[in-house]
Amino acid sequence: MYTTLISTDQLATLQRSGAPLAVFDCSFELMNPAAGAAQFADVHIAGARHADLDRHLSTHSPERASGGRHPLPTREAFAAWIGAQGISPQTQVVVYDRQSANYCGRLWWMLKWCGHEAVAVLDGGLAAWQAAAGPVASGAGPQAPGATTRYPLGPSLAPVVDAQSLAAHLGSGQHTVVDARAAARSRGEVDPLDPVAGPIPGALNRPFTSNIGADGRFKPAAELRAEFDALLAGRNPATVVHQCGSGVSAIPNLLAMEIAGLGRSALFPGSWSEWCNTPGLPCEKS
Repeated sequence: MYTTLISTDQLATLQRSGAPLAVFDCSFELMNPAAGAAQFADVHIAGARHADLDRHLSTHSPERASGGRHPLPTREAFAAWIGAQGISPQTQVVVYDRQSANYCGRLWWMLKWCGHEAVAVLDGGLAAWQAAAGPVASGAGPQAPGATTRYPLGPSLAPVVDAQSLAAHLGSGQHTVVDARAAARSRGEVDPLDPVAGPIPGALNRPFTSNIGADGRFKPAAELRAEFDALLAGRNPATVVHQCGSGVSAIPNLLAMEIAGLGRSALFPGSWSEWCNTPGLPCEKS
């Protein structure tokens, strides 16, 4: 079972094995939401299906599990989508994108949230697969099986912290907030997406791109460990709560901490876009 990263060689071996496998291309562009589907149609790993951040991994329904710009669907609604993809508890899921694991991490995390541990990010994404001469295809991709059996939800494997809990414990040491946004946004100097600029008070900044090396893959575990140790400066890794703008780009930091051997930390899914739109919550510029 692969639960954090999977290499191109390991994925190729899985494909040849005939074991239950589902591959998802999660490519997306925040400022051009139609681009992900176009990128997928242009080229994708043979046999992969497209999972779109707006259409599949967020909800427009009033029934939702988080706030913010990309609200989580309920676990029950997402379980219905997982089931329609033919995913069972025995399926190894592999996710990838073209954007440094920014968007595929969302599906990785959501499957953990629904109790599915066997999901891994393809290290290096599509570029690494193409460099390894892995088979690719163009067009719409294979149809989802459309199974009517809902995925059997298990206990969540992904800790969640909501805005109220985070606000109640600011400054107490119970939560250490790590902000994955670019430094200027984290400092509150500018915000092109949300109505208010600023950080959650006390948040530490680590842009999600910091986890990726020059080769497009996640940095080695020891290097990630050293960088997070320096960032936390003695704070307990178990207290970390990850946030970004809308709960998406925070996940590469969460995954990197797990790769580094620091455990699976919590996510604030609504992130800054929920925080800054919630009356009474403090917004500070550092």
